[in-house]
Parts: sequence; structure tokens; C-alpha cells
Amino acid sequence: MIIAGCSNQEESKKQKIEVDKRIGSEDKYEEFSEVTDYEQVKKAKKIINNIAWENKIVSMVRPPDYRFAFQFKNPEKEAKVVSYELWIGPNKDRVELVVDAGDQYSQLDSNKSAELFEIITGTKLSSLK
Repeated sequence: MIIAGCSNQEESKKQKIEVDKRIGSEDKYEEFSEVTDYEQVKKAKKIINNIAWENKIVSMVRPPDYRFAFQFKNPEKEAKVVSYELWIGPNKDRVELVVDAGDQYSQLDSNKSAELFEIITGTKLSSLK
């Protein structure tokens, strides 16, 4: 049992979040950051897993501000990637998410928005102007 627990924890530590940031007003992105801290990745996954997703296709007025992907590296299996697109709301107090496949949407409450945004960007949502 202890070995399995350690093994699962070691596998979990191979997870990371890769973040791209939109540059300019067009649909162009550059690598922004990589979240590799196990606790931060775990917190972000918990937020994402507890979202009440709406099954709908949305049309946003601009490309996403950020794109991020959870990645799991396992040398025995193909890397698993789940991608999300993130928009900062007009009042800069909430974020909106779309699963990259495009058919699931959610707007997070202000607390979860702030928490996820800080994990993803390293910046407080409240500090945006």
C-alpha cells in the first residue's frame, strides 16, 4: 500500500500546467509560464474539476487572453493533455473558461477566478487595470 501511494504521488509530481499568453489583439500567443509546483497544479485541478460546466458553444468578442493545458508525463504512456482557454471578464474580477474542444463553458465566481488566475499567471487578478 505504501509503495502504491508513493508511486501515485510521484506520478502526480510529473504533472504541470503550460500557459500561453495572447500578444497584441490578434490570435497570436507566446509561451508565458509553466506551473510545475505540485501543490499549485493540484489546486488548479481541484478548481477545474469542481466547475459546473455548461454544455454550449460560445462566441467571444476577442481571442482568449490565456490558454493553458494540464500535462501529464508518463514514459510508459502517451502524454495526456487537457487544454483550456481563459478570458478575463470586463470588470477584471472574474474569468471565463472554455474547454479547448469548444463545447463547454463556465464563468467562475470572483474567489475561484482570483485563485485560478494567480496559479496560472503568478499575478493577482485584482492587480489588473
